[in-house]
Amino acid sequence: MLAIRDLSRSFREGQRVHCVLDHACADIGAGEIVAIIGRSGSGKSTLLNLVSGIDRPDSGEVRFNDRTVSALAEPERTLFRRQHVGFVYQLFNLIPTLDVEENVRLVLELNGIYGRDARTRSHAALADVGLADRLESAVDVLSGGEQQRVAIARALVTEPALLLADEPTGNLDRESAQTIMPLMRSLARRRGAALLIATHDAALAQDADRILTLADGRLHERARERPG
Repeated sequence: MLAIRDLSRSFREGQRVHCVLDHACADIGAGEIVAIIGRSGSGKSTLLNLVSGIDRPDSGEVRFNDRTVSALAEPERTLFRRQHVGFVYQLFNLIPTLDVEENVRLVLELNGIYGRDARTRSHAALADVGLADRLESAVDVLSGGEQQRVAIARALVTEPALLLADEPTGNLDRESAQTIMPLMRSLARRRGAALLIATHDAALAQDADRILTLADGRLHERARERPG
């Protein structure tokens, strides 16, 4: 479903060019759960931004089914992202002036879904993450774990084929963090969505179907740790 081919991306820092991705390659199948691990600054967030079409590579391509996302103009990439990709961020990226249900419903409205249908779908998505009783709550009164659950509901409410999560437990305490991966995995499985997670948390990565390590700009398959 998702093909990453010879993806390269560099950034200029003063007089120096910093290469973040160097001909990175990977394939992600429909419904597959894949973790990408690497040190801070290794390019995990850059990779997710390229996969989602937020950014474009210097060279190489990102293909989603039969579409070359990296070749699309910005308006087409925005439309692609709205229709096919859900994104869960480390900092939640919720809108503080909207309540819980409105934060989720906004994504549907951006896709032309309004009224009763939008309310029904946003309520169902929030029920799936255990927040059916917090629809009218202000997001800033929620705990970090609850805010991330709202973000997950928002990412999945449009039933995307691809769910991206960038350090989804990075701002959570250990107890809250331990509930997020099982929740995302369960909801992605139920919807048949591929889930691509960027994380530095090795324990979180162990719950994925596959683990890819990002180092020196390249992606490498990593063998699973075996107990004992």
